[in-house]
Amino acid sequence: MVFLTRTLLLRKYSKEFVDKLRIHVRGGTGGNGLPTLGGVGGRGGDVYLVGSQDPKLTLKSMKDRYPMKRFVADTGQNSRKNALSGLNGASIYVQVPLGITVIDAANHKVIGEISKKTDKILVSRGGRGGMRSTMFRPKYGQRRNLYLDLKLIADVGFVGFPNAGKSTLLSRLSNASPKVASYPFTTITPQIGLIQYPDFRKIQLADLPGLVEGACLNKGRGHSFLKHIERTKLLLFVVDIHGFQLSPKHQFRDALETLQLLTEELKLYDETLLSKPSLLAVNKMDLPGSEKVYQELIDELNKWEGKIILPSFPKICHPIDTESNEIMKFKEVFPISAQTGIGSQELTTRIRELIDNRTFTSKHMLGTGDNNGISSTETKHITSNVSSSVH
Repeated sequence: MVFLTRTLLLRKYSKEFVDKLRIHVRGGTGGNGLPTLGGVGGRGGDVYLVGSQDPKLTLKSMKDRYPMKRFVADTGQNSRKNALSGLNGASIYVQVPLGITVIDAANHKVIGEISKKTDKILVSRGGRGGMRSTMFRPKYGQRRNLYLDLKLIADVGFVGFPNAGKSTLLSRLSNASPKVASYPFTTITPQIGLIQYPDFRKIQLADLPGLVEGACLNKGRGHSFLKHIERTKLLLFVVDIHGFQLSPKHQFRDALETLQLLTEELKLYDETLLSKPSLLAVNKMDLPGSEKVYQELIDELNKWEGKIILPSFPKICHPIDTESNEIMKFKEVFPISAQTGIGSQELTTRIRELIDNRTFTSKHMLGTGDNNGISSTETKHITSNVSSSVH
């Protein structure tokens, strides 16, 4: 049975995609006290950040709506003869998109994260009102500069080098309309697609701009792209079966070397990413000679022991011996053609199985020590099913 019946485009970010925004917040100043009668001024309002599910709310829209990027709460009211206790100033609640990490710009410490609409973070306290202990003088509210760092919330994150066919695969699975061409870097901003199944189950796919060798050093804005897969539940590696070469100045990499390099880039950015469940989509299987090369790749993966040496791997990026390189342990390998649709339905079905299994495990088997929510016994031995998929 084929589960996929139709697909929808969830969101396509503009070229002015913003994933980090600096803002200034300030709690309200307290109100003046009244010395003659011992009156106490009202407290200044606080500043909160709250999650919003509004699909139109992005960091870009916040930047456009609040060009000064300043959020200041109300001042507390002064104490008066007919109101000795001044009223507190109103707090303000700034709506932000989901997937935000709030960072203090002064010390770069994480204050908190907003991943669901019920999340609320107090980021700036209002000042106390004037009272006897302060000589009836009010206190200023807390002032802070903050970074709002967006990490996309998606179920599946695409990982691959430029021109591997990620954008074509996204359009095949979700009817998204990313720019597609036969040259690298056609995807310059993250794009989100949505798969909808017959039972109305929806799974989000995130296509990120292609990585380059040295992404761990932030080459090609590697850090700003890699951070978006931190919250994904499943990684989908997409490689060209015939290898990849960024330009004539760069060394050609076959499919196995490509996988090794991608694994290293993820490991050096954040080693915990290697514990995420992952699938491998070997793309461009419609091209002549693909079946033979695919069989060789499968044979190499099945006997993989981490002994391949990549002498030209950026040594500044990898301080240890390259002989210890690893390759991601994939749940399953799919020979596909994003261009013609070969293997796309099988891939979509397997994505659903893994995502649903993780969701079930997270709810019913917490504390078992399985960070991925997917049993290790579920990993399938890699076999060559290229003949049934391609022909």
